[in-house]
Amino acid sequence: MNDQKNFYMAIFLAIAILLGFHYFYPMTQSAKQAPAPQQQTQPVTPPQQVHQSLSREEALKTSSGRVPILTNSLRGSLNLEGAVFDDLTLIDYRETTDPKSSQIVLLSPQGTSDAHYARFGWISPQVILPNEKTIWQSTGGNLTPQTPVTLTWNNGQGLLFQKTISIDEHYMFTITQKVTNSGNSPITLSPAGYLTRTGEPKTSGFFILHEGPIGVFNGKLNDPSFEDLAKTGTYQNPKGPGWLGLTTKYWLTALVPDPKVEITSSYTRQGTGNQTMISALYQRDPLALVPGQSIEVVDHFFAGAKVLRLLDGYESTLGINHFDLAVDFGWFYFLTKPIFYALEFLKDIFGNFGFAILALTVAIKLAFLPLANKSYMSMGRMKTLQPEIEKIRERYADDRLKMNEKIMELYKKEKVNPMAGCLPMIVQIPVFFALYKVLFVSIEMRHAPFFGWIHDLSAPDPTTIFNLFGLIPWDPPSFLMIGAWPLMMGGTMLLQQKLSPPPADPTQAKMFLLMPVFFTYLLSQFPAGLVIYWTWNNILSIAQQWFIMRRAEKQKKMAKA
Repeated sequence: MNDQKNFYMAIFLAIAILLGFHYFYPMTQSAKQAPAPQQQTQPVTPPQQVHQSLSREEALKTSSGRVPILTNSLRGSLNLEGAVFDDLTLIDYRETTDPKSSQIVLLSPQGTSDAHYARFGWISPQVILPNEKTIWQSTGGNLTPQTPVTLTWNNGQGLLFQKTISIDEHYMFTITQKVTNSGNSPITLSPAGYLTRTGEPKTSGFFILHEGPIGVFNGKLNDPSFEDLAKTGTYQNPKGPGWLGLTTKYWLTALVPDPKVEITSSYTRQGTGNQTMISALYQRDPLALVPGQSIEVVDHFFAGAKVLRLLDGYESTLGINHFDLAVDFGWFYFLTKPIFYALEFLKDIFGNFGFAILALTVAIKLAFLPLANKSYMSMGRMKTLQPEIEKIRERYADDRLKMNEKIMELYKKEKVNPMAGCLPMIVQIPVFFALYKVLFVSIEMRHAPFFGWIHDLSAPDPTTIFNLFGLIPWDPPSFLMIGAWPLMMGGTMLLQQKLSPPPADPTQAKMFLLMPVFFTYLLSQFPAGLVIYWTWNNILSIAQQWFIMRRAEKQKKMAKA
């Protein structure tokens, strides 16, 4: 009986892990604030807060000149006033699954309600430098992957500043800054840059997802939360090579200095409510520039969707350390990333992420086949022992100690392990979490359709039994959205229970019957792709369990004969 209790305790512990794991996850994921390093100069400071009174269209018209940005992935413009990246729209992504919905706007000019912009420049206490009001002269036409542009400005004191900006076919800008000293005095200059967004931070509201400041320094992830930043106003990163930026669930803007050079960087937060301004800032150590010479630095700026293959590609080609950590794969990173690439590989074969999930489920079942077979064989033997167990319970109803002793003797005699049935479930919990992460955070899964009514595998099933799956013209509240796929999952879970040996304790048996109802409601709010995985996994398990247990019954009958 103690083993029976342990068995059910293990199952309920698995459920507790399912519910509680992600609650505590960000507490261990968040980076600790590092002590501020000693530095000779202060990081470059973004513009002071500006009252947000302009529409995006008005702000774009009031600028002193713009260079159009045209690629297959982006549309926008570079502001010649300050040489600011402040106008970008992602062509391939829309707000909803409706193909007529608005495209995702990533960057907007200063003075708008959702301002988001970046600028690269220099710091020096000795000379006049270009700032956010400087009007740059542009040579060239549109900024495209084939045609970079060069911006120039002369400070009138013998310094010529140049910026050559190029862009690839996706979301990475390359900024080559050059300063030529034609004066008589040597100077020092520190390359620097900042990234700013205004407005109250908006997040998805999920504990399992980090949104906000993010960066990698000295090979380690550093991701303070908005709450951490609000407490101190400034968060100093460790000094060293790295990159930093601001991330949401699917989109990233990141300052990427030369990965071989140490930087001093920080995040700042000022203002409240809609006047909140959050910035990521960095600067490099000073560089000496003697008369008659030039210095040149190359930085990068990423602004786009967190497509994993692109991030991995930039890590290989540009040497950006752990750029893939911009995708929040969590604790099971070592498992989540391979599962993602497996799904993408299968999607290329089957042409649909839904079918890829089904195929991956089969592969996972095959990987756990020996363990599952052993478990189901044990469960099959336990089911054939139920009549004998019932006799023992009736015979020793008044002596529970003796009853448990006799049941354990029976298990030992028949070589049955009552804990074997929960092993496949426990082993697959990391796979479940990893697949959940893939569906939840991967941009590739966003708006990925299946068949029928599933138009987005990363969103919950949009149907509900409470309006008869759309036959009744009524939109139930979100907590009543229990769709067809969650109901099918609950049905398969109930059928799987019917094939398993019932608990000896009647109270436990009733609680066990409530589990399909509980999981149906719980998973109705999860991504549809995860529910499809669980349903298909249950169907395969039922077929496997039925076959093995039927064979065990036949073997038992033959042994008696």
